[in-house]
Amino acid sequence: MFARIDHIGVAVEDLDAAIALYERDLGLALVHRETVDSQGVEAVLLDVGSNHVELLSPLGADTPVGKFLARNGPGLHHVAYQTTDVEQTLAALKAAGARLIDEQPRVGIRGSRVAFLHPAWSGGVLTEIVQPAKEH
Repeated sequence: MFARIDHIGVAVEDLDAAIALYERDLGLALVHRETVDSQGVEAVLLDVGSNHVELLSPLGADTPVGKFLARNGPGLHHVAYQTTDVEQTLAALKAAGARLIDEQPRVGIRGSRVAFLHPAWSGGVLTEIVQPAKEH
C-alpha cells in the first residue's frame, strides 16, 4: 500500500527562522518553497536522503495549521506516506474502517495528490497519503 515515508510535517511559527535552524544546525538542504493556498500554508521541503522534512507556516490563524499552532504550539504536525495510487489507497483504507478527513484527494505541494486520515483513527497521529506528481 505504501512505498515509503514521504515526509514528516512540522508546524512552525516563523518559517524563515525554522529554515535557518534546519539548514544551519541540522545540515538539511532546502529544495522547494511554495504557498499552498488550498491548505492555508506556506511550506518548504528539506531533503533527508530520499525523504523530506516539510515545514509548515500558516497563512492565518483560522487555517488548520494556524489552529494546530494555537492548540499545541510548534512541533510535529503529521506523517506522510507515499503511494503510487492515492485513490486505490483511500478505497482500501476506507474498506478497512479508516476515518478519512478527505474522501477525495486534493492538490498538495509540488502538484502532488494528497489525502488525510483522521488522527482519532490512526493513534493520535495526523496521517497524510501522498501520490507525488509524475516529475517528482
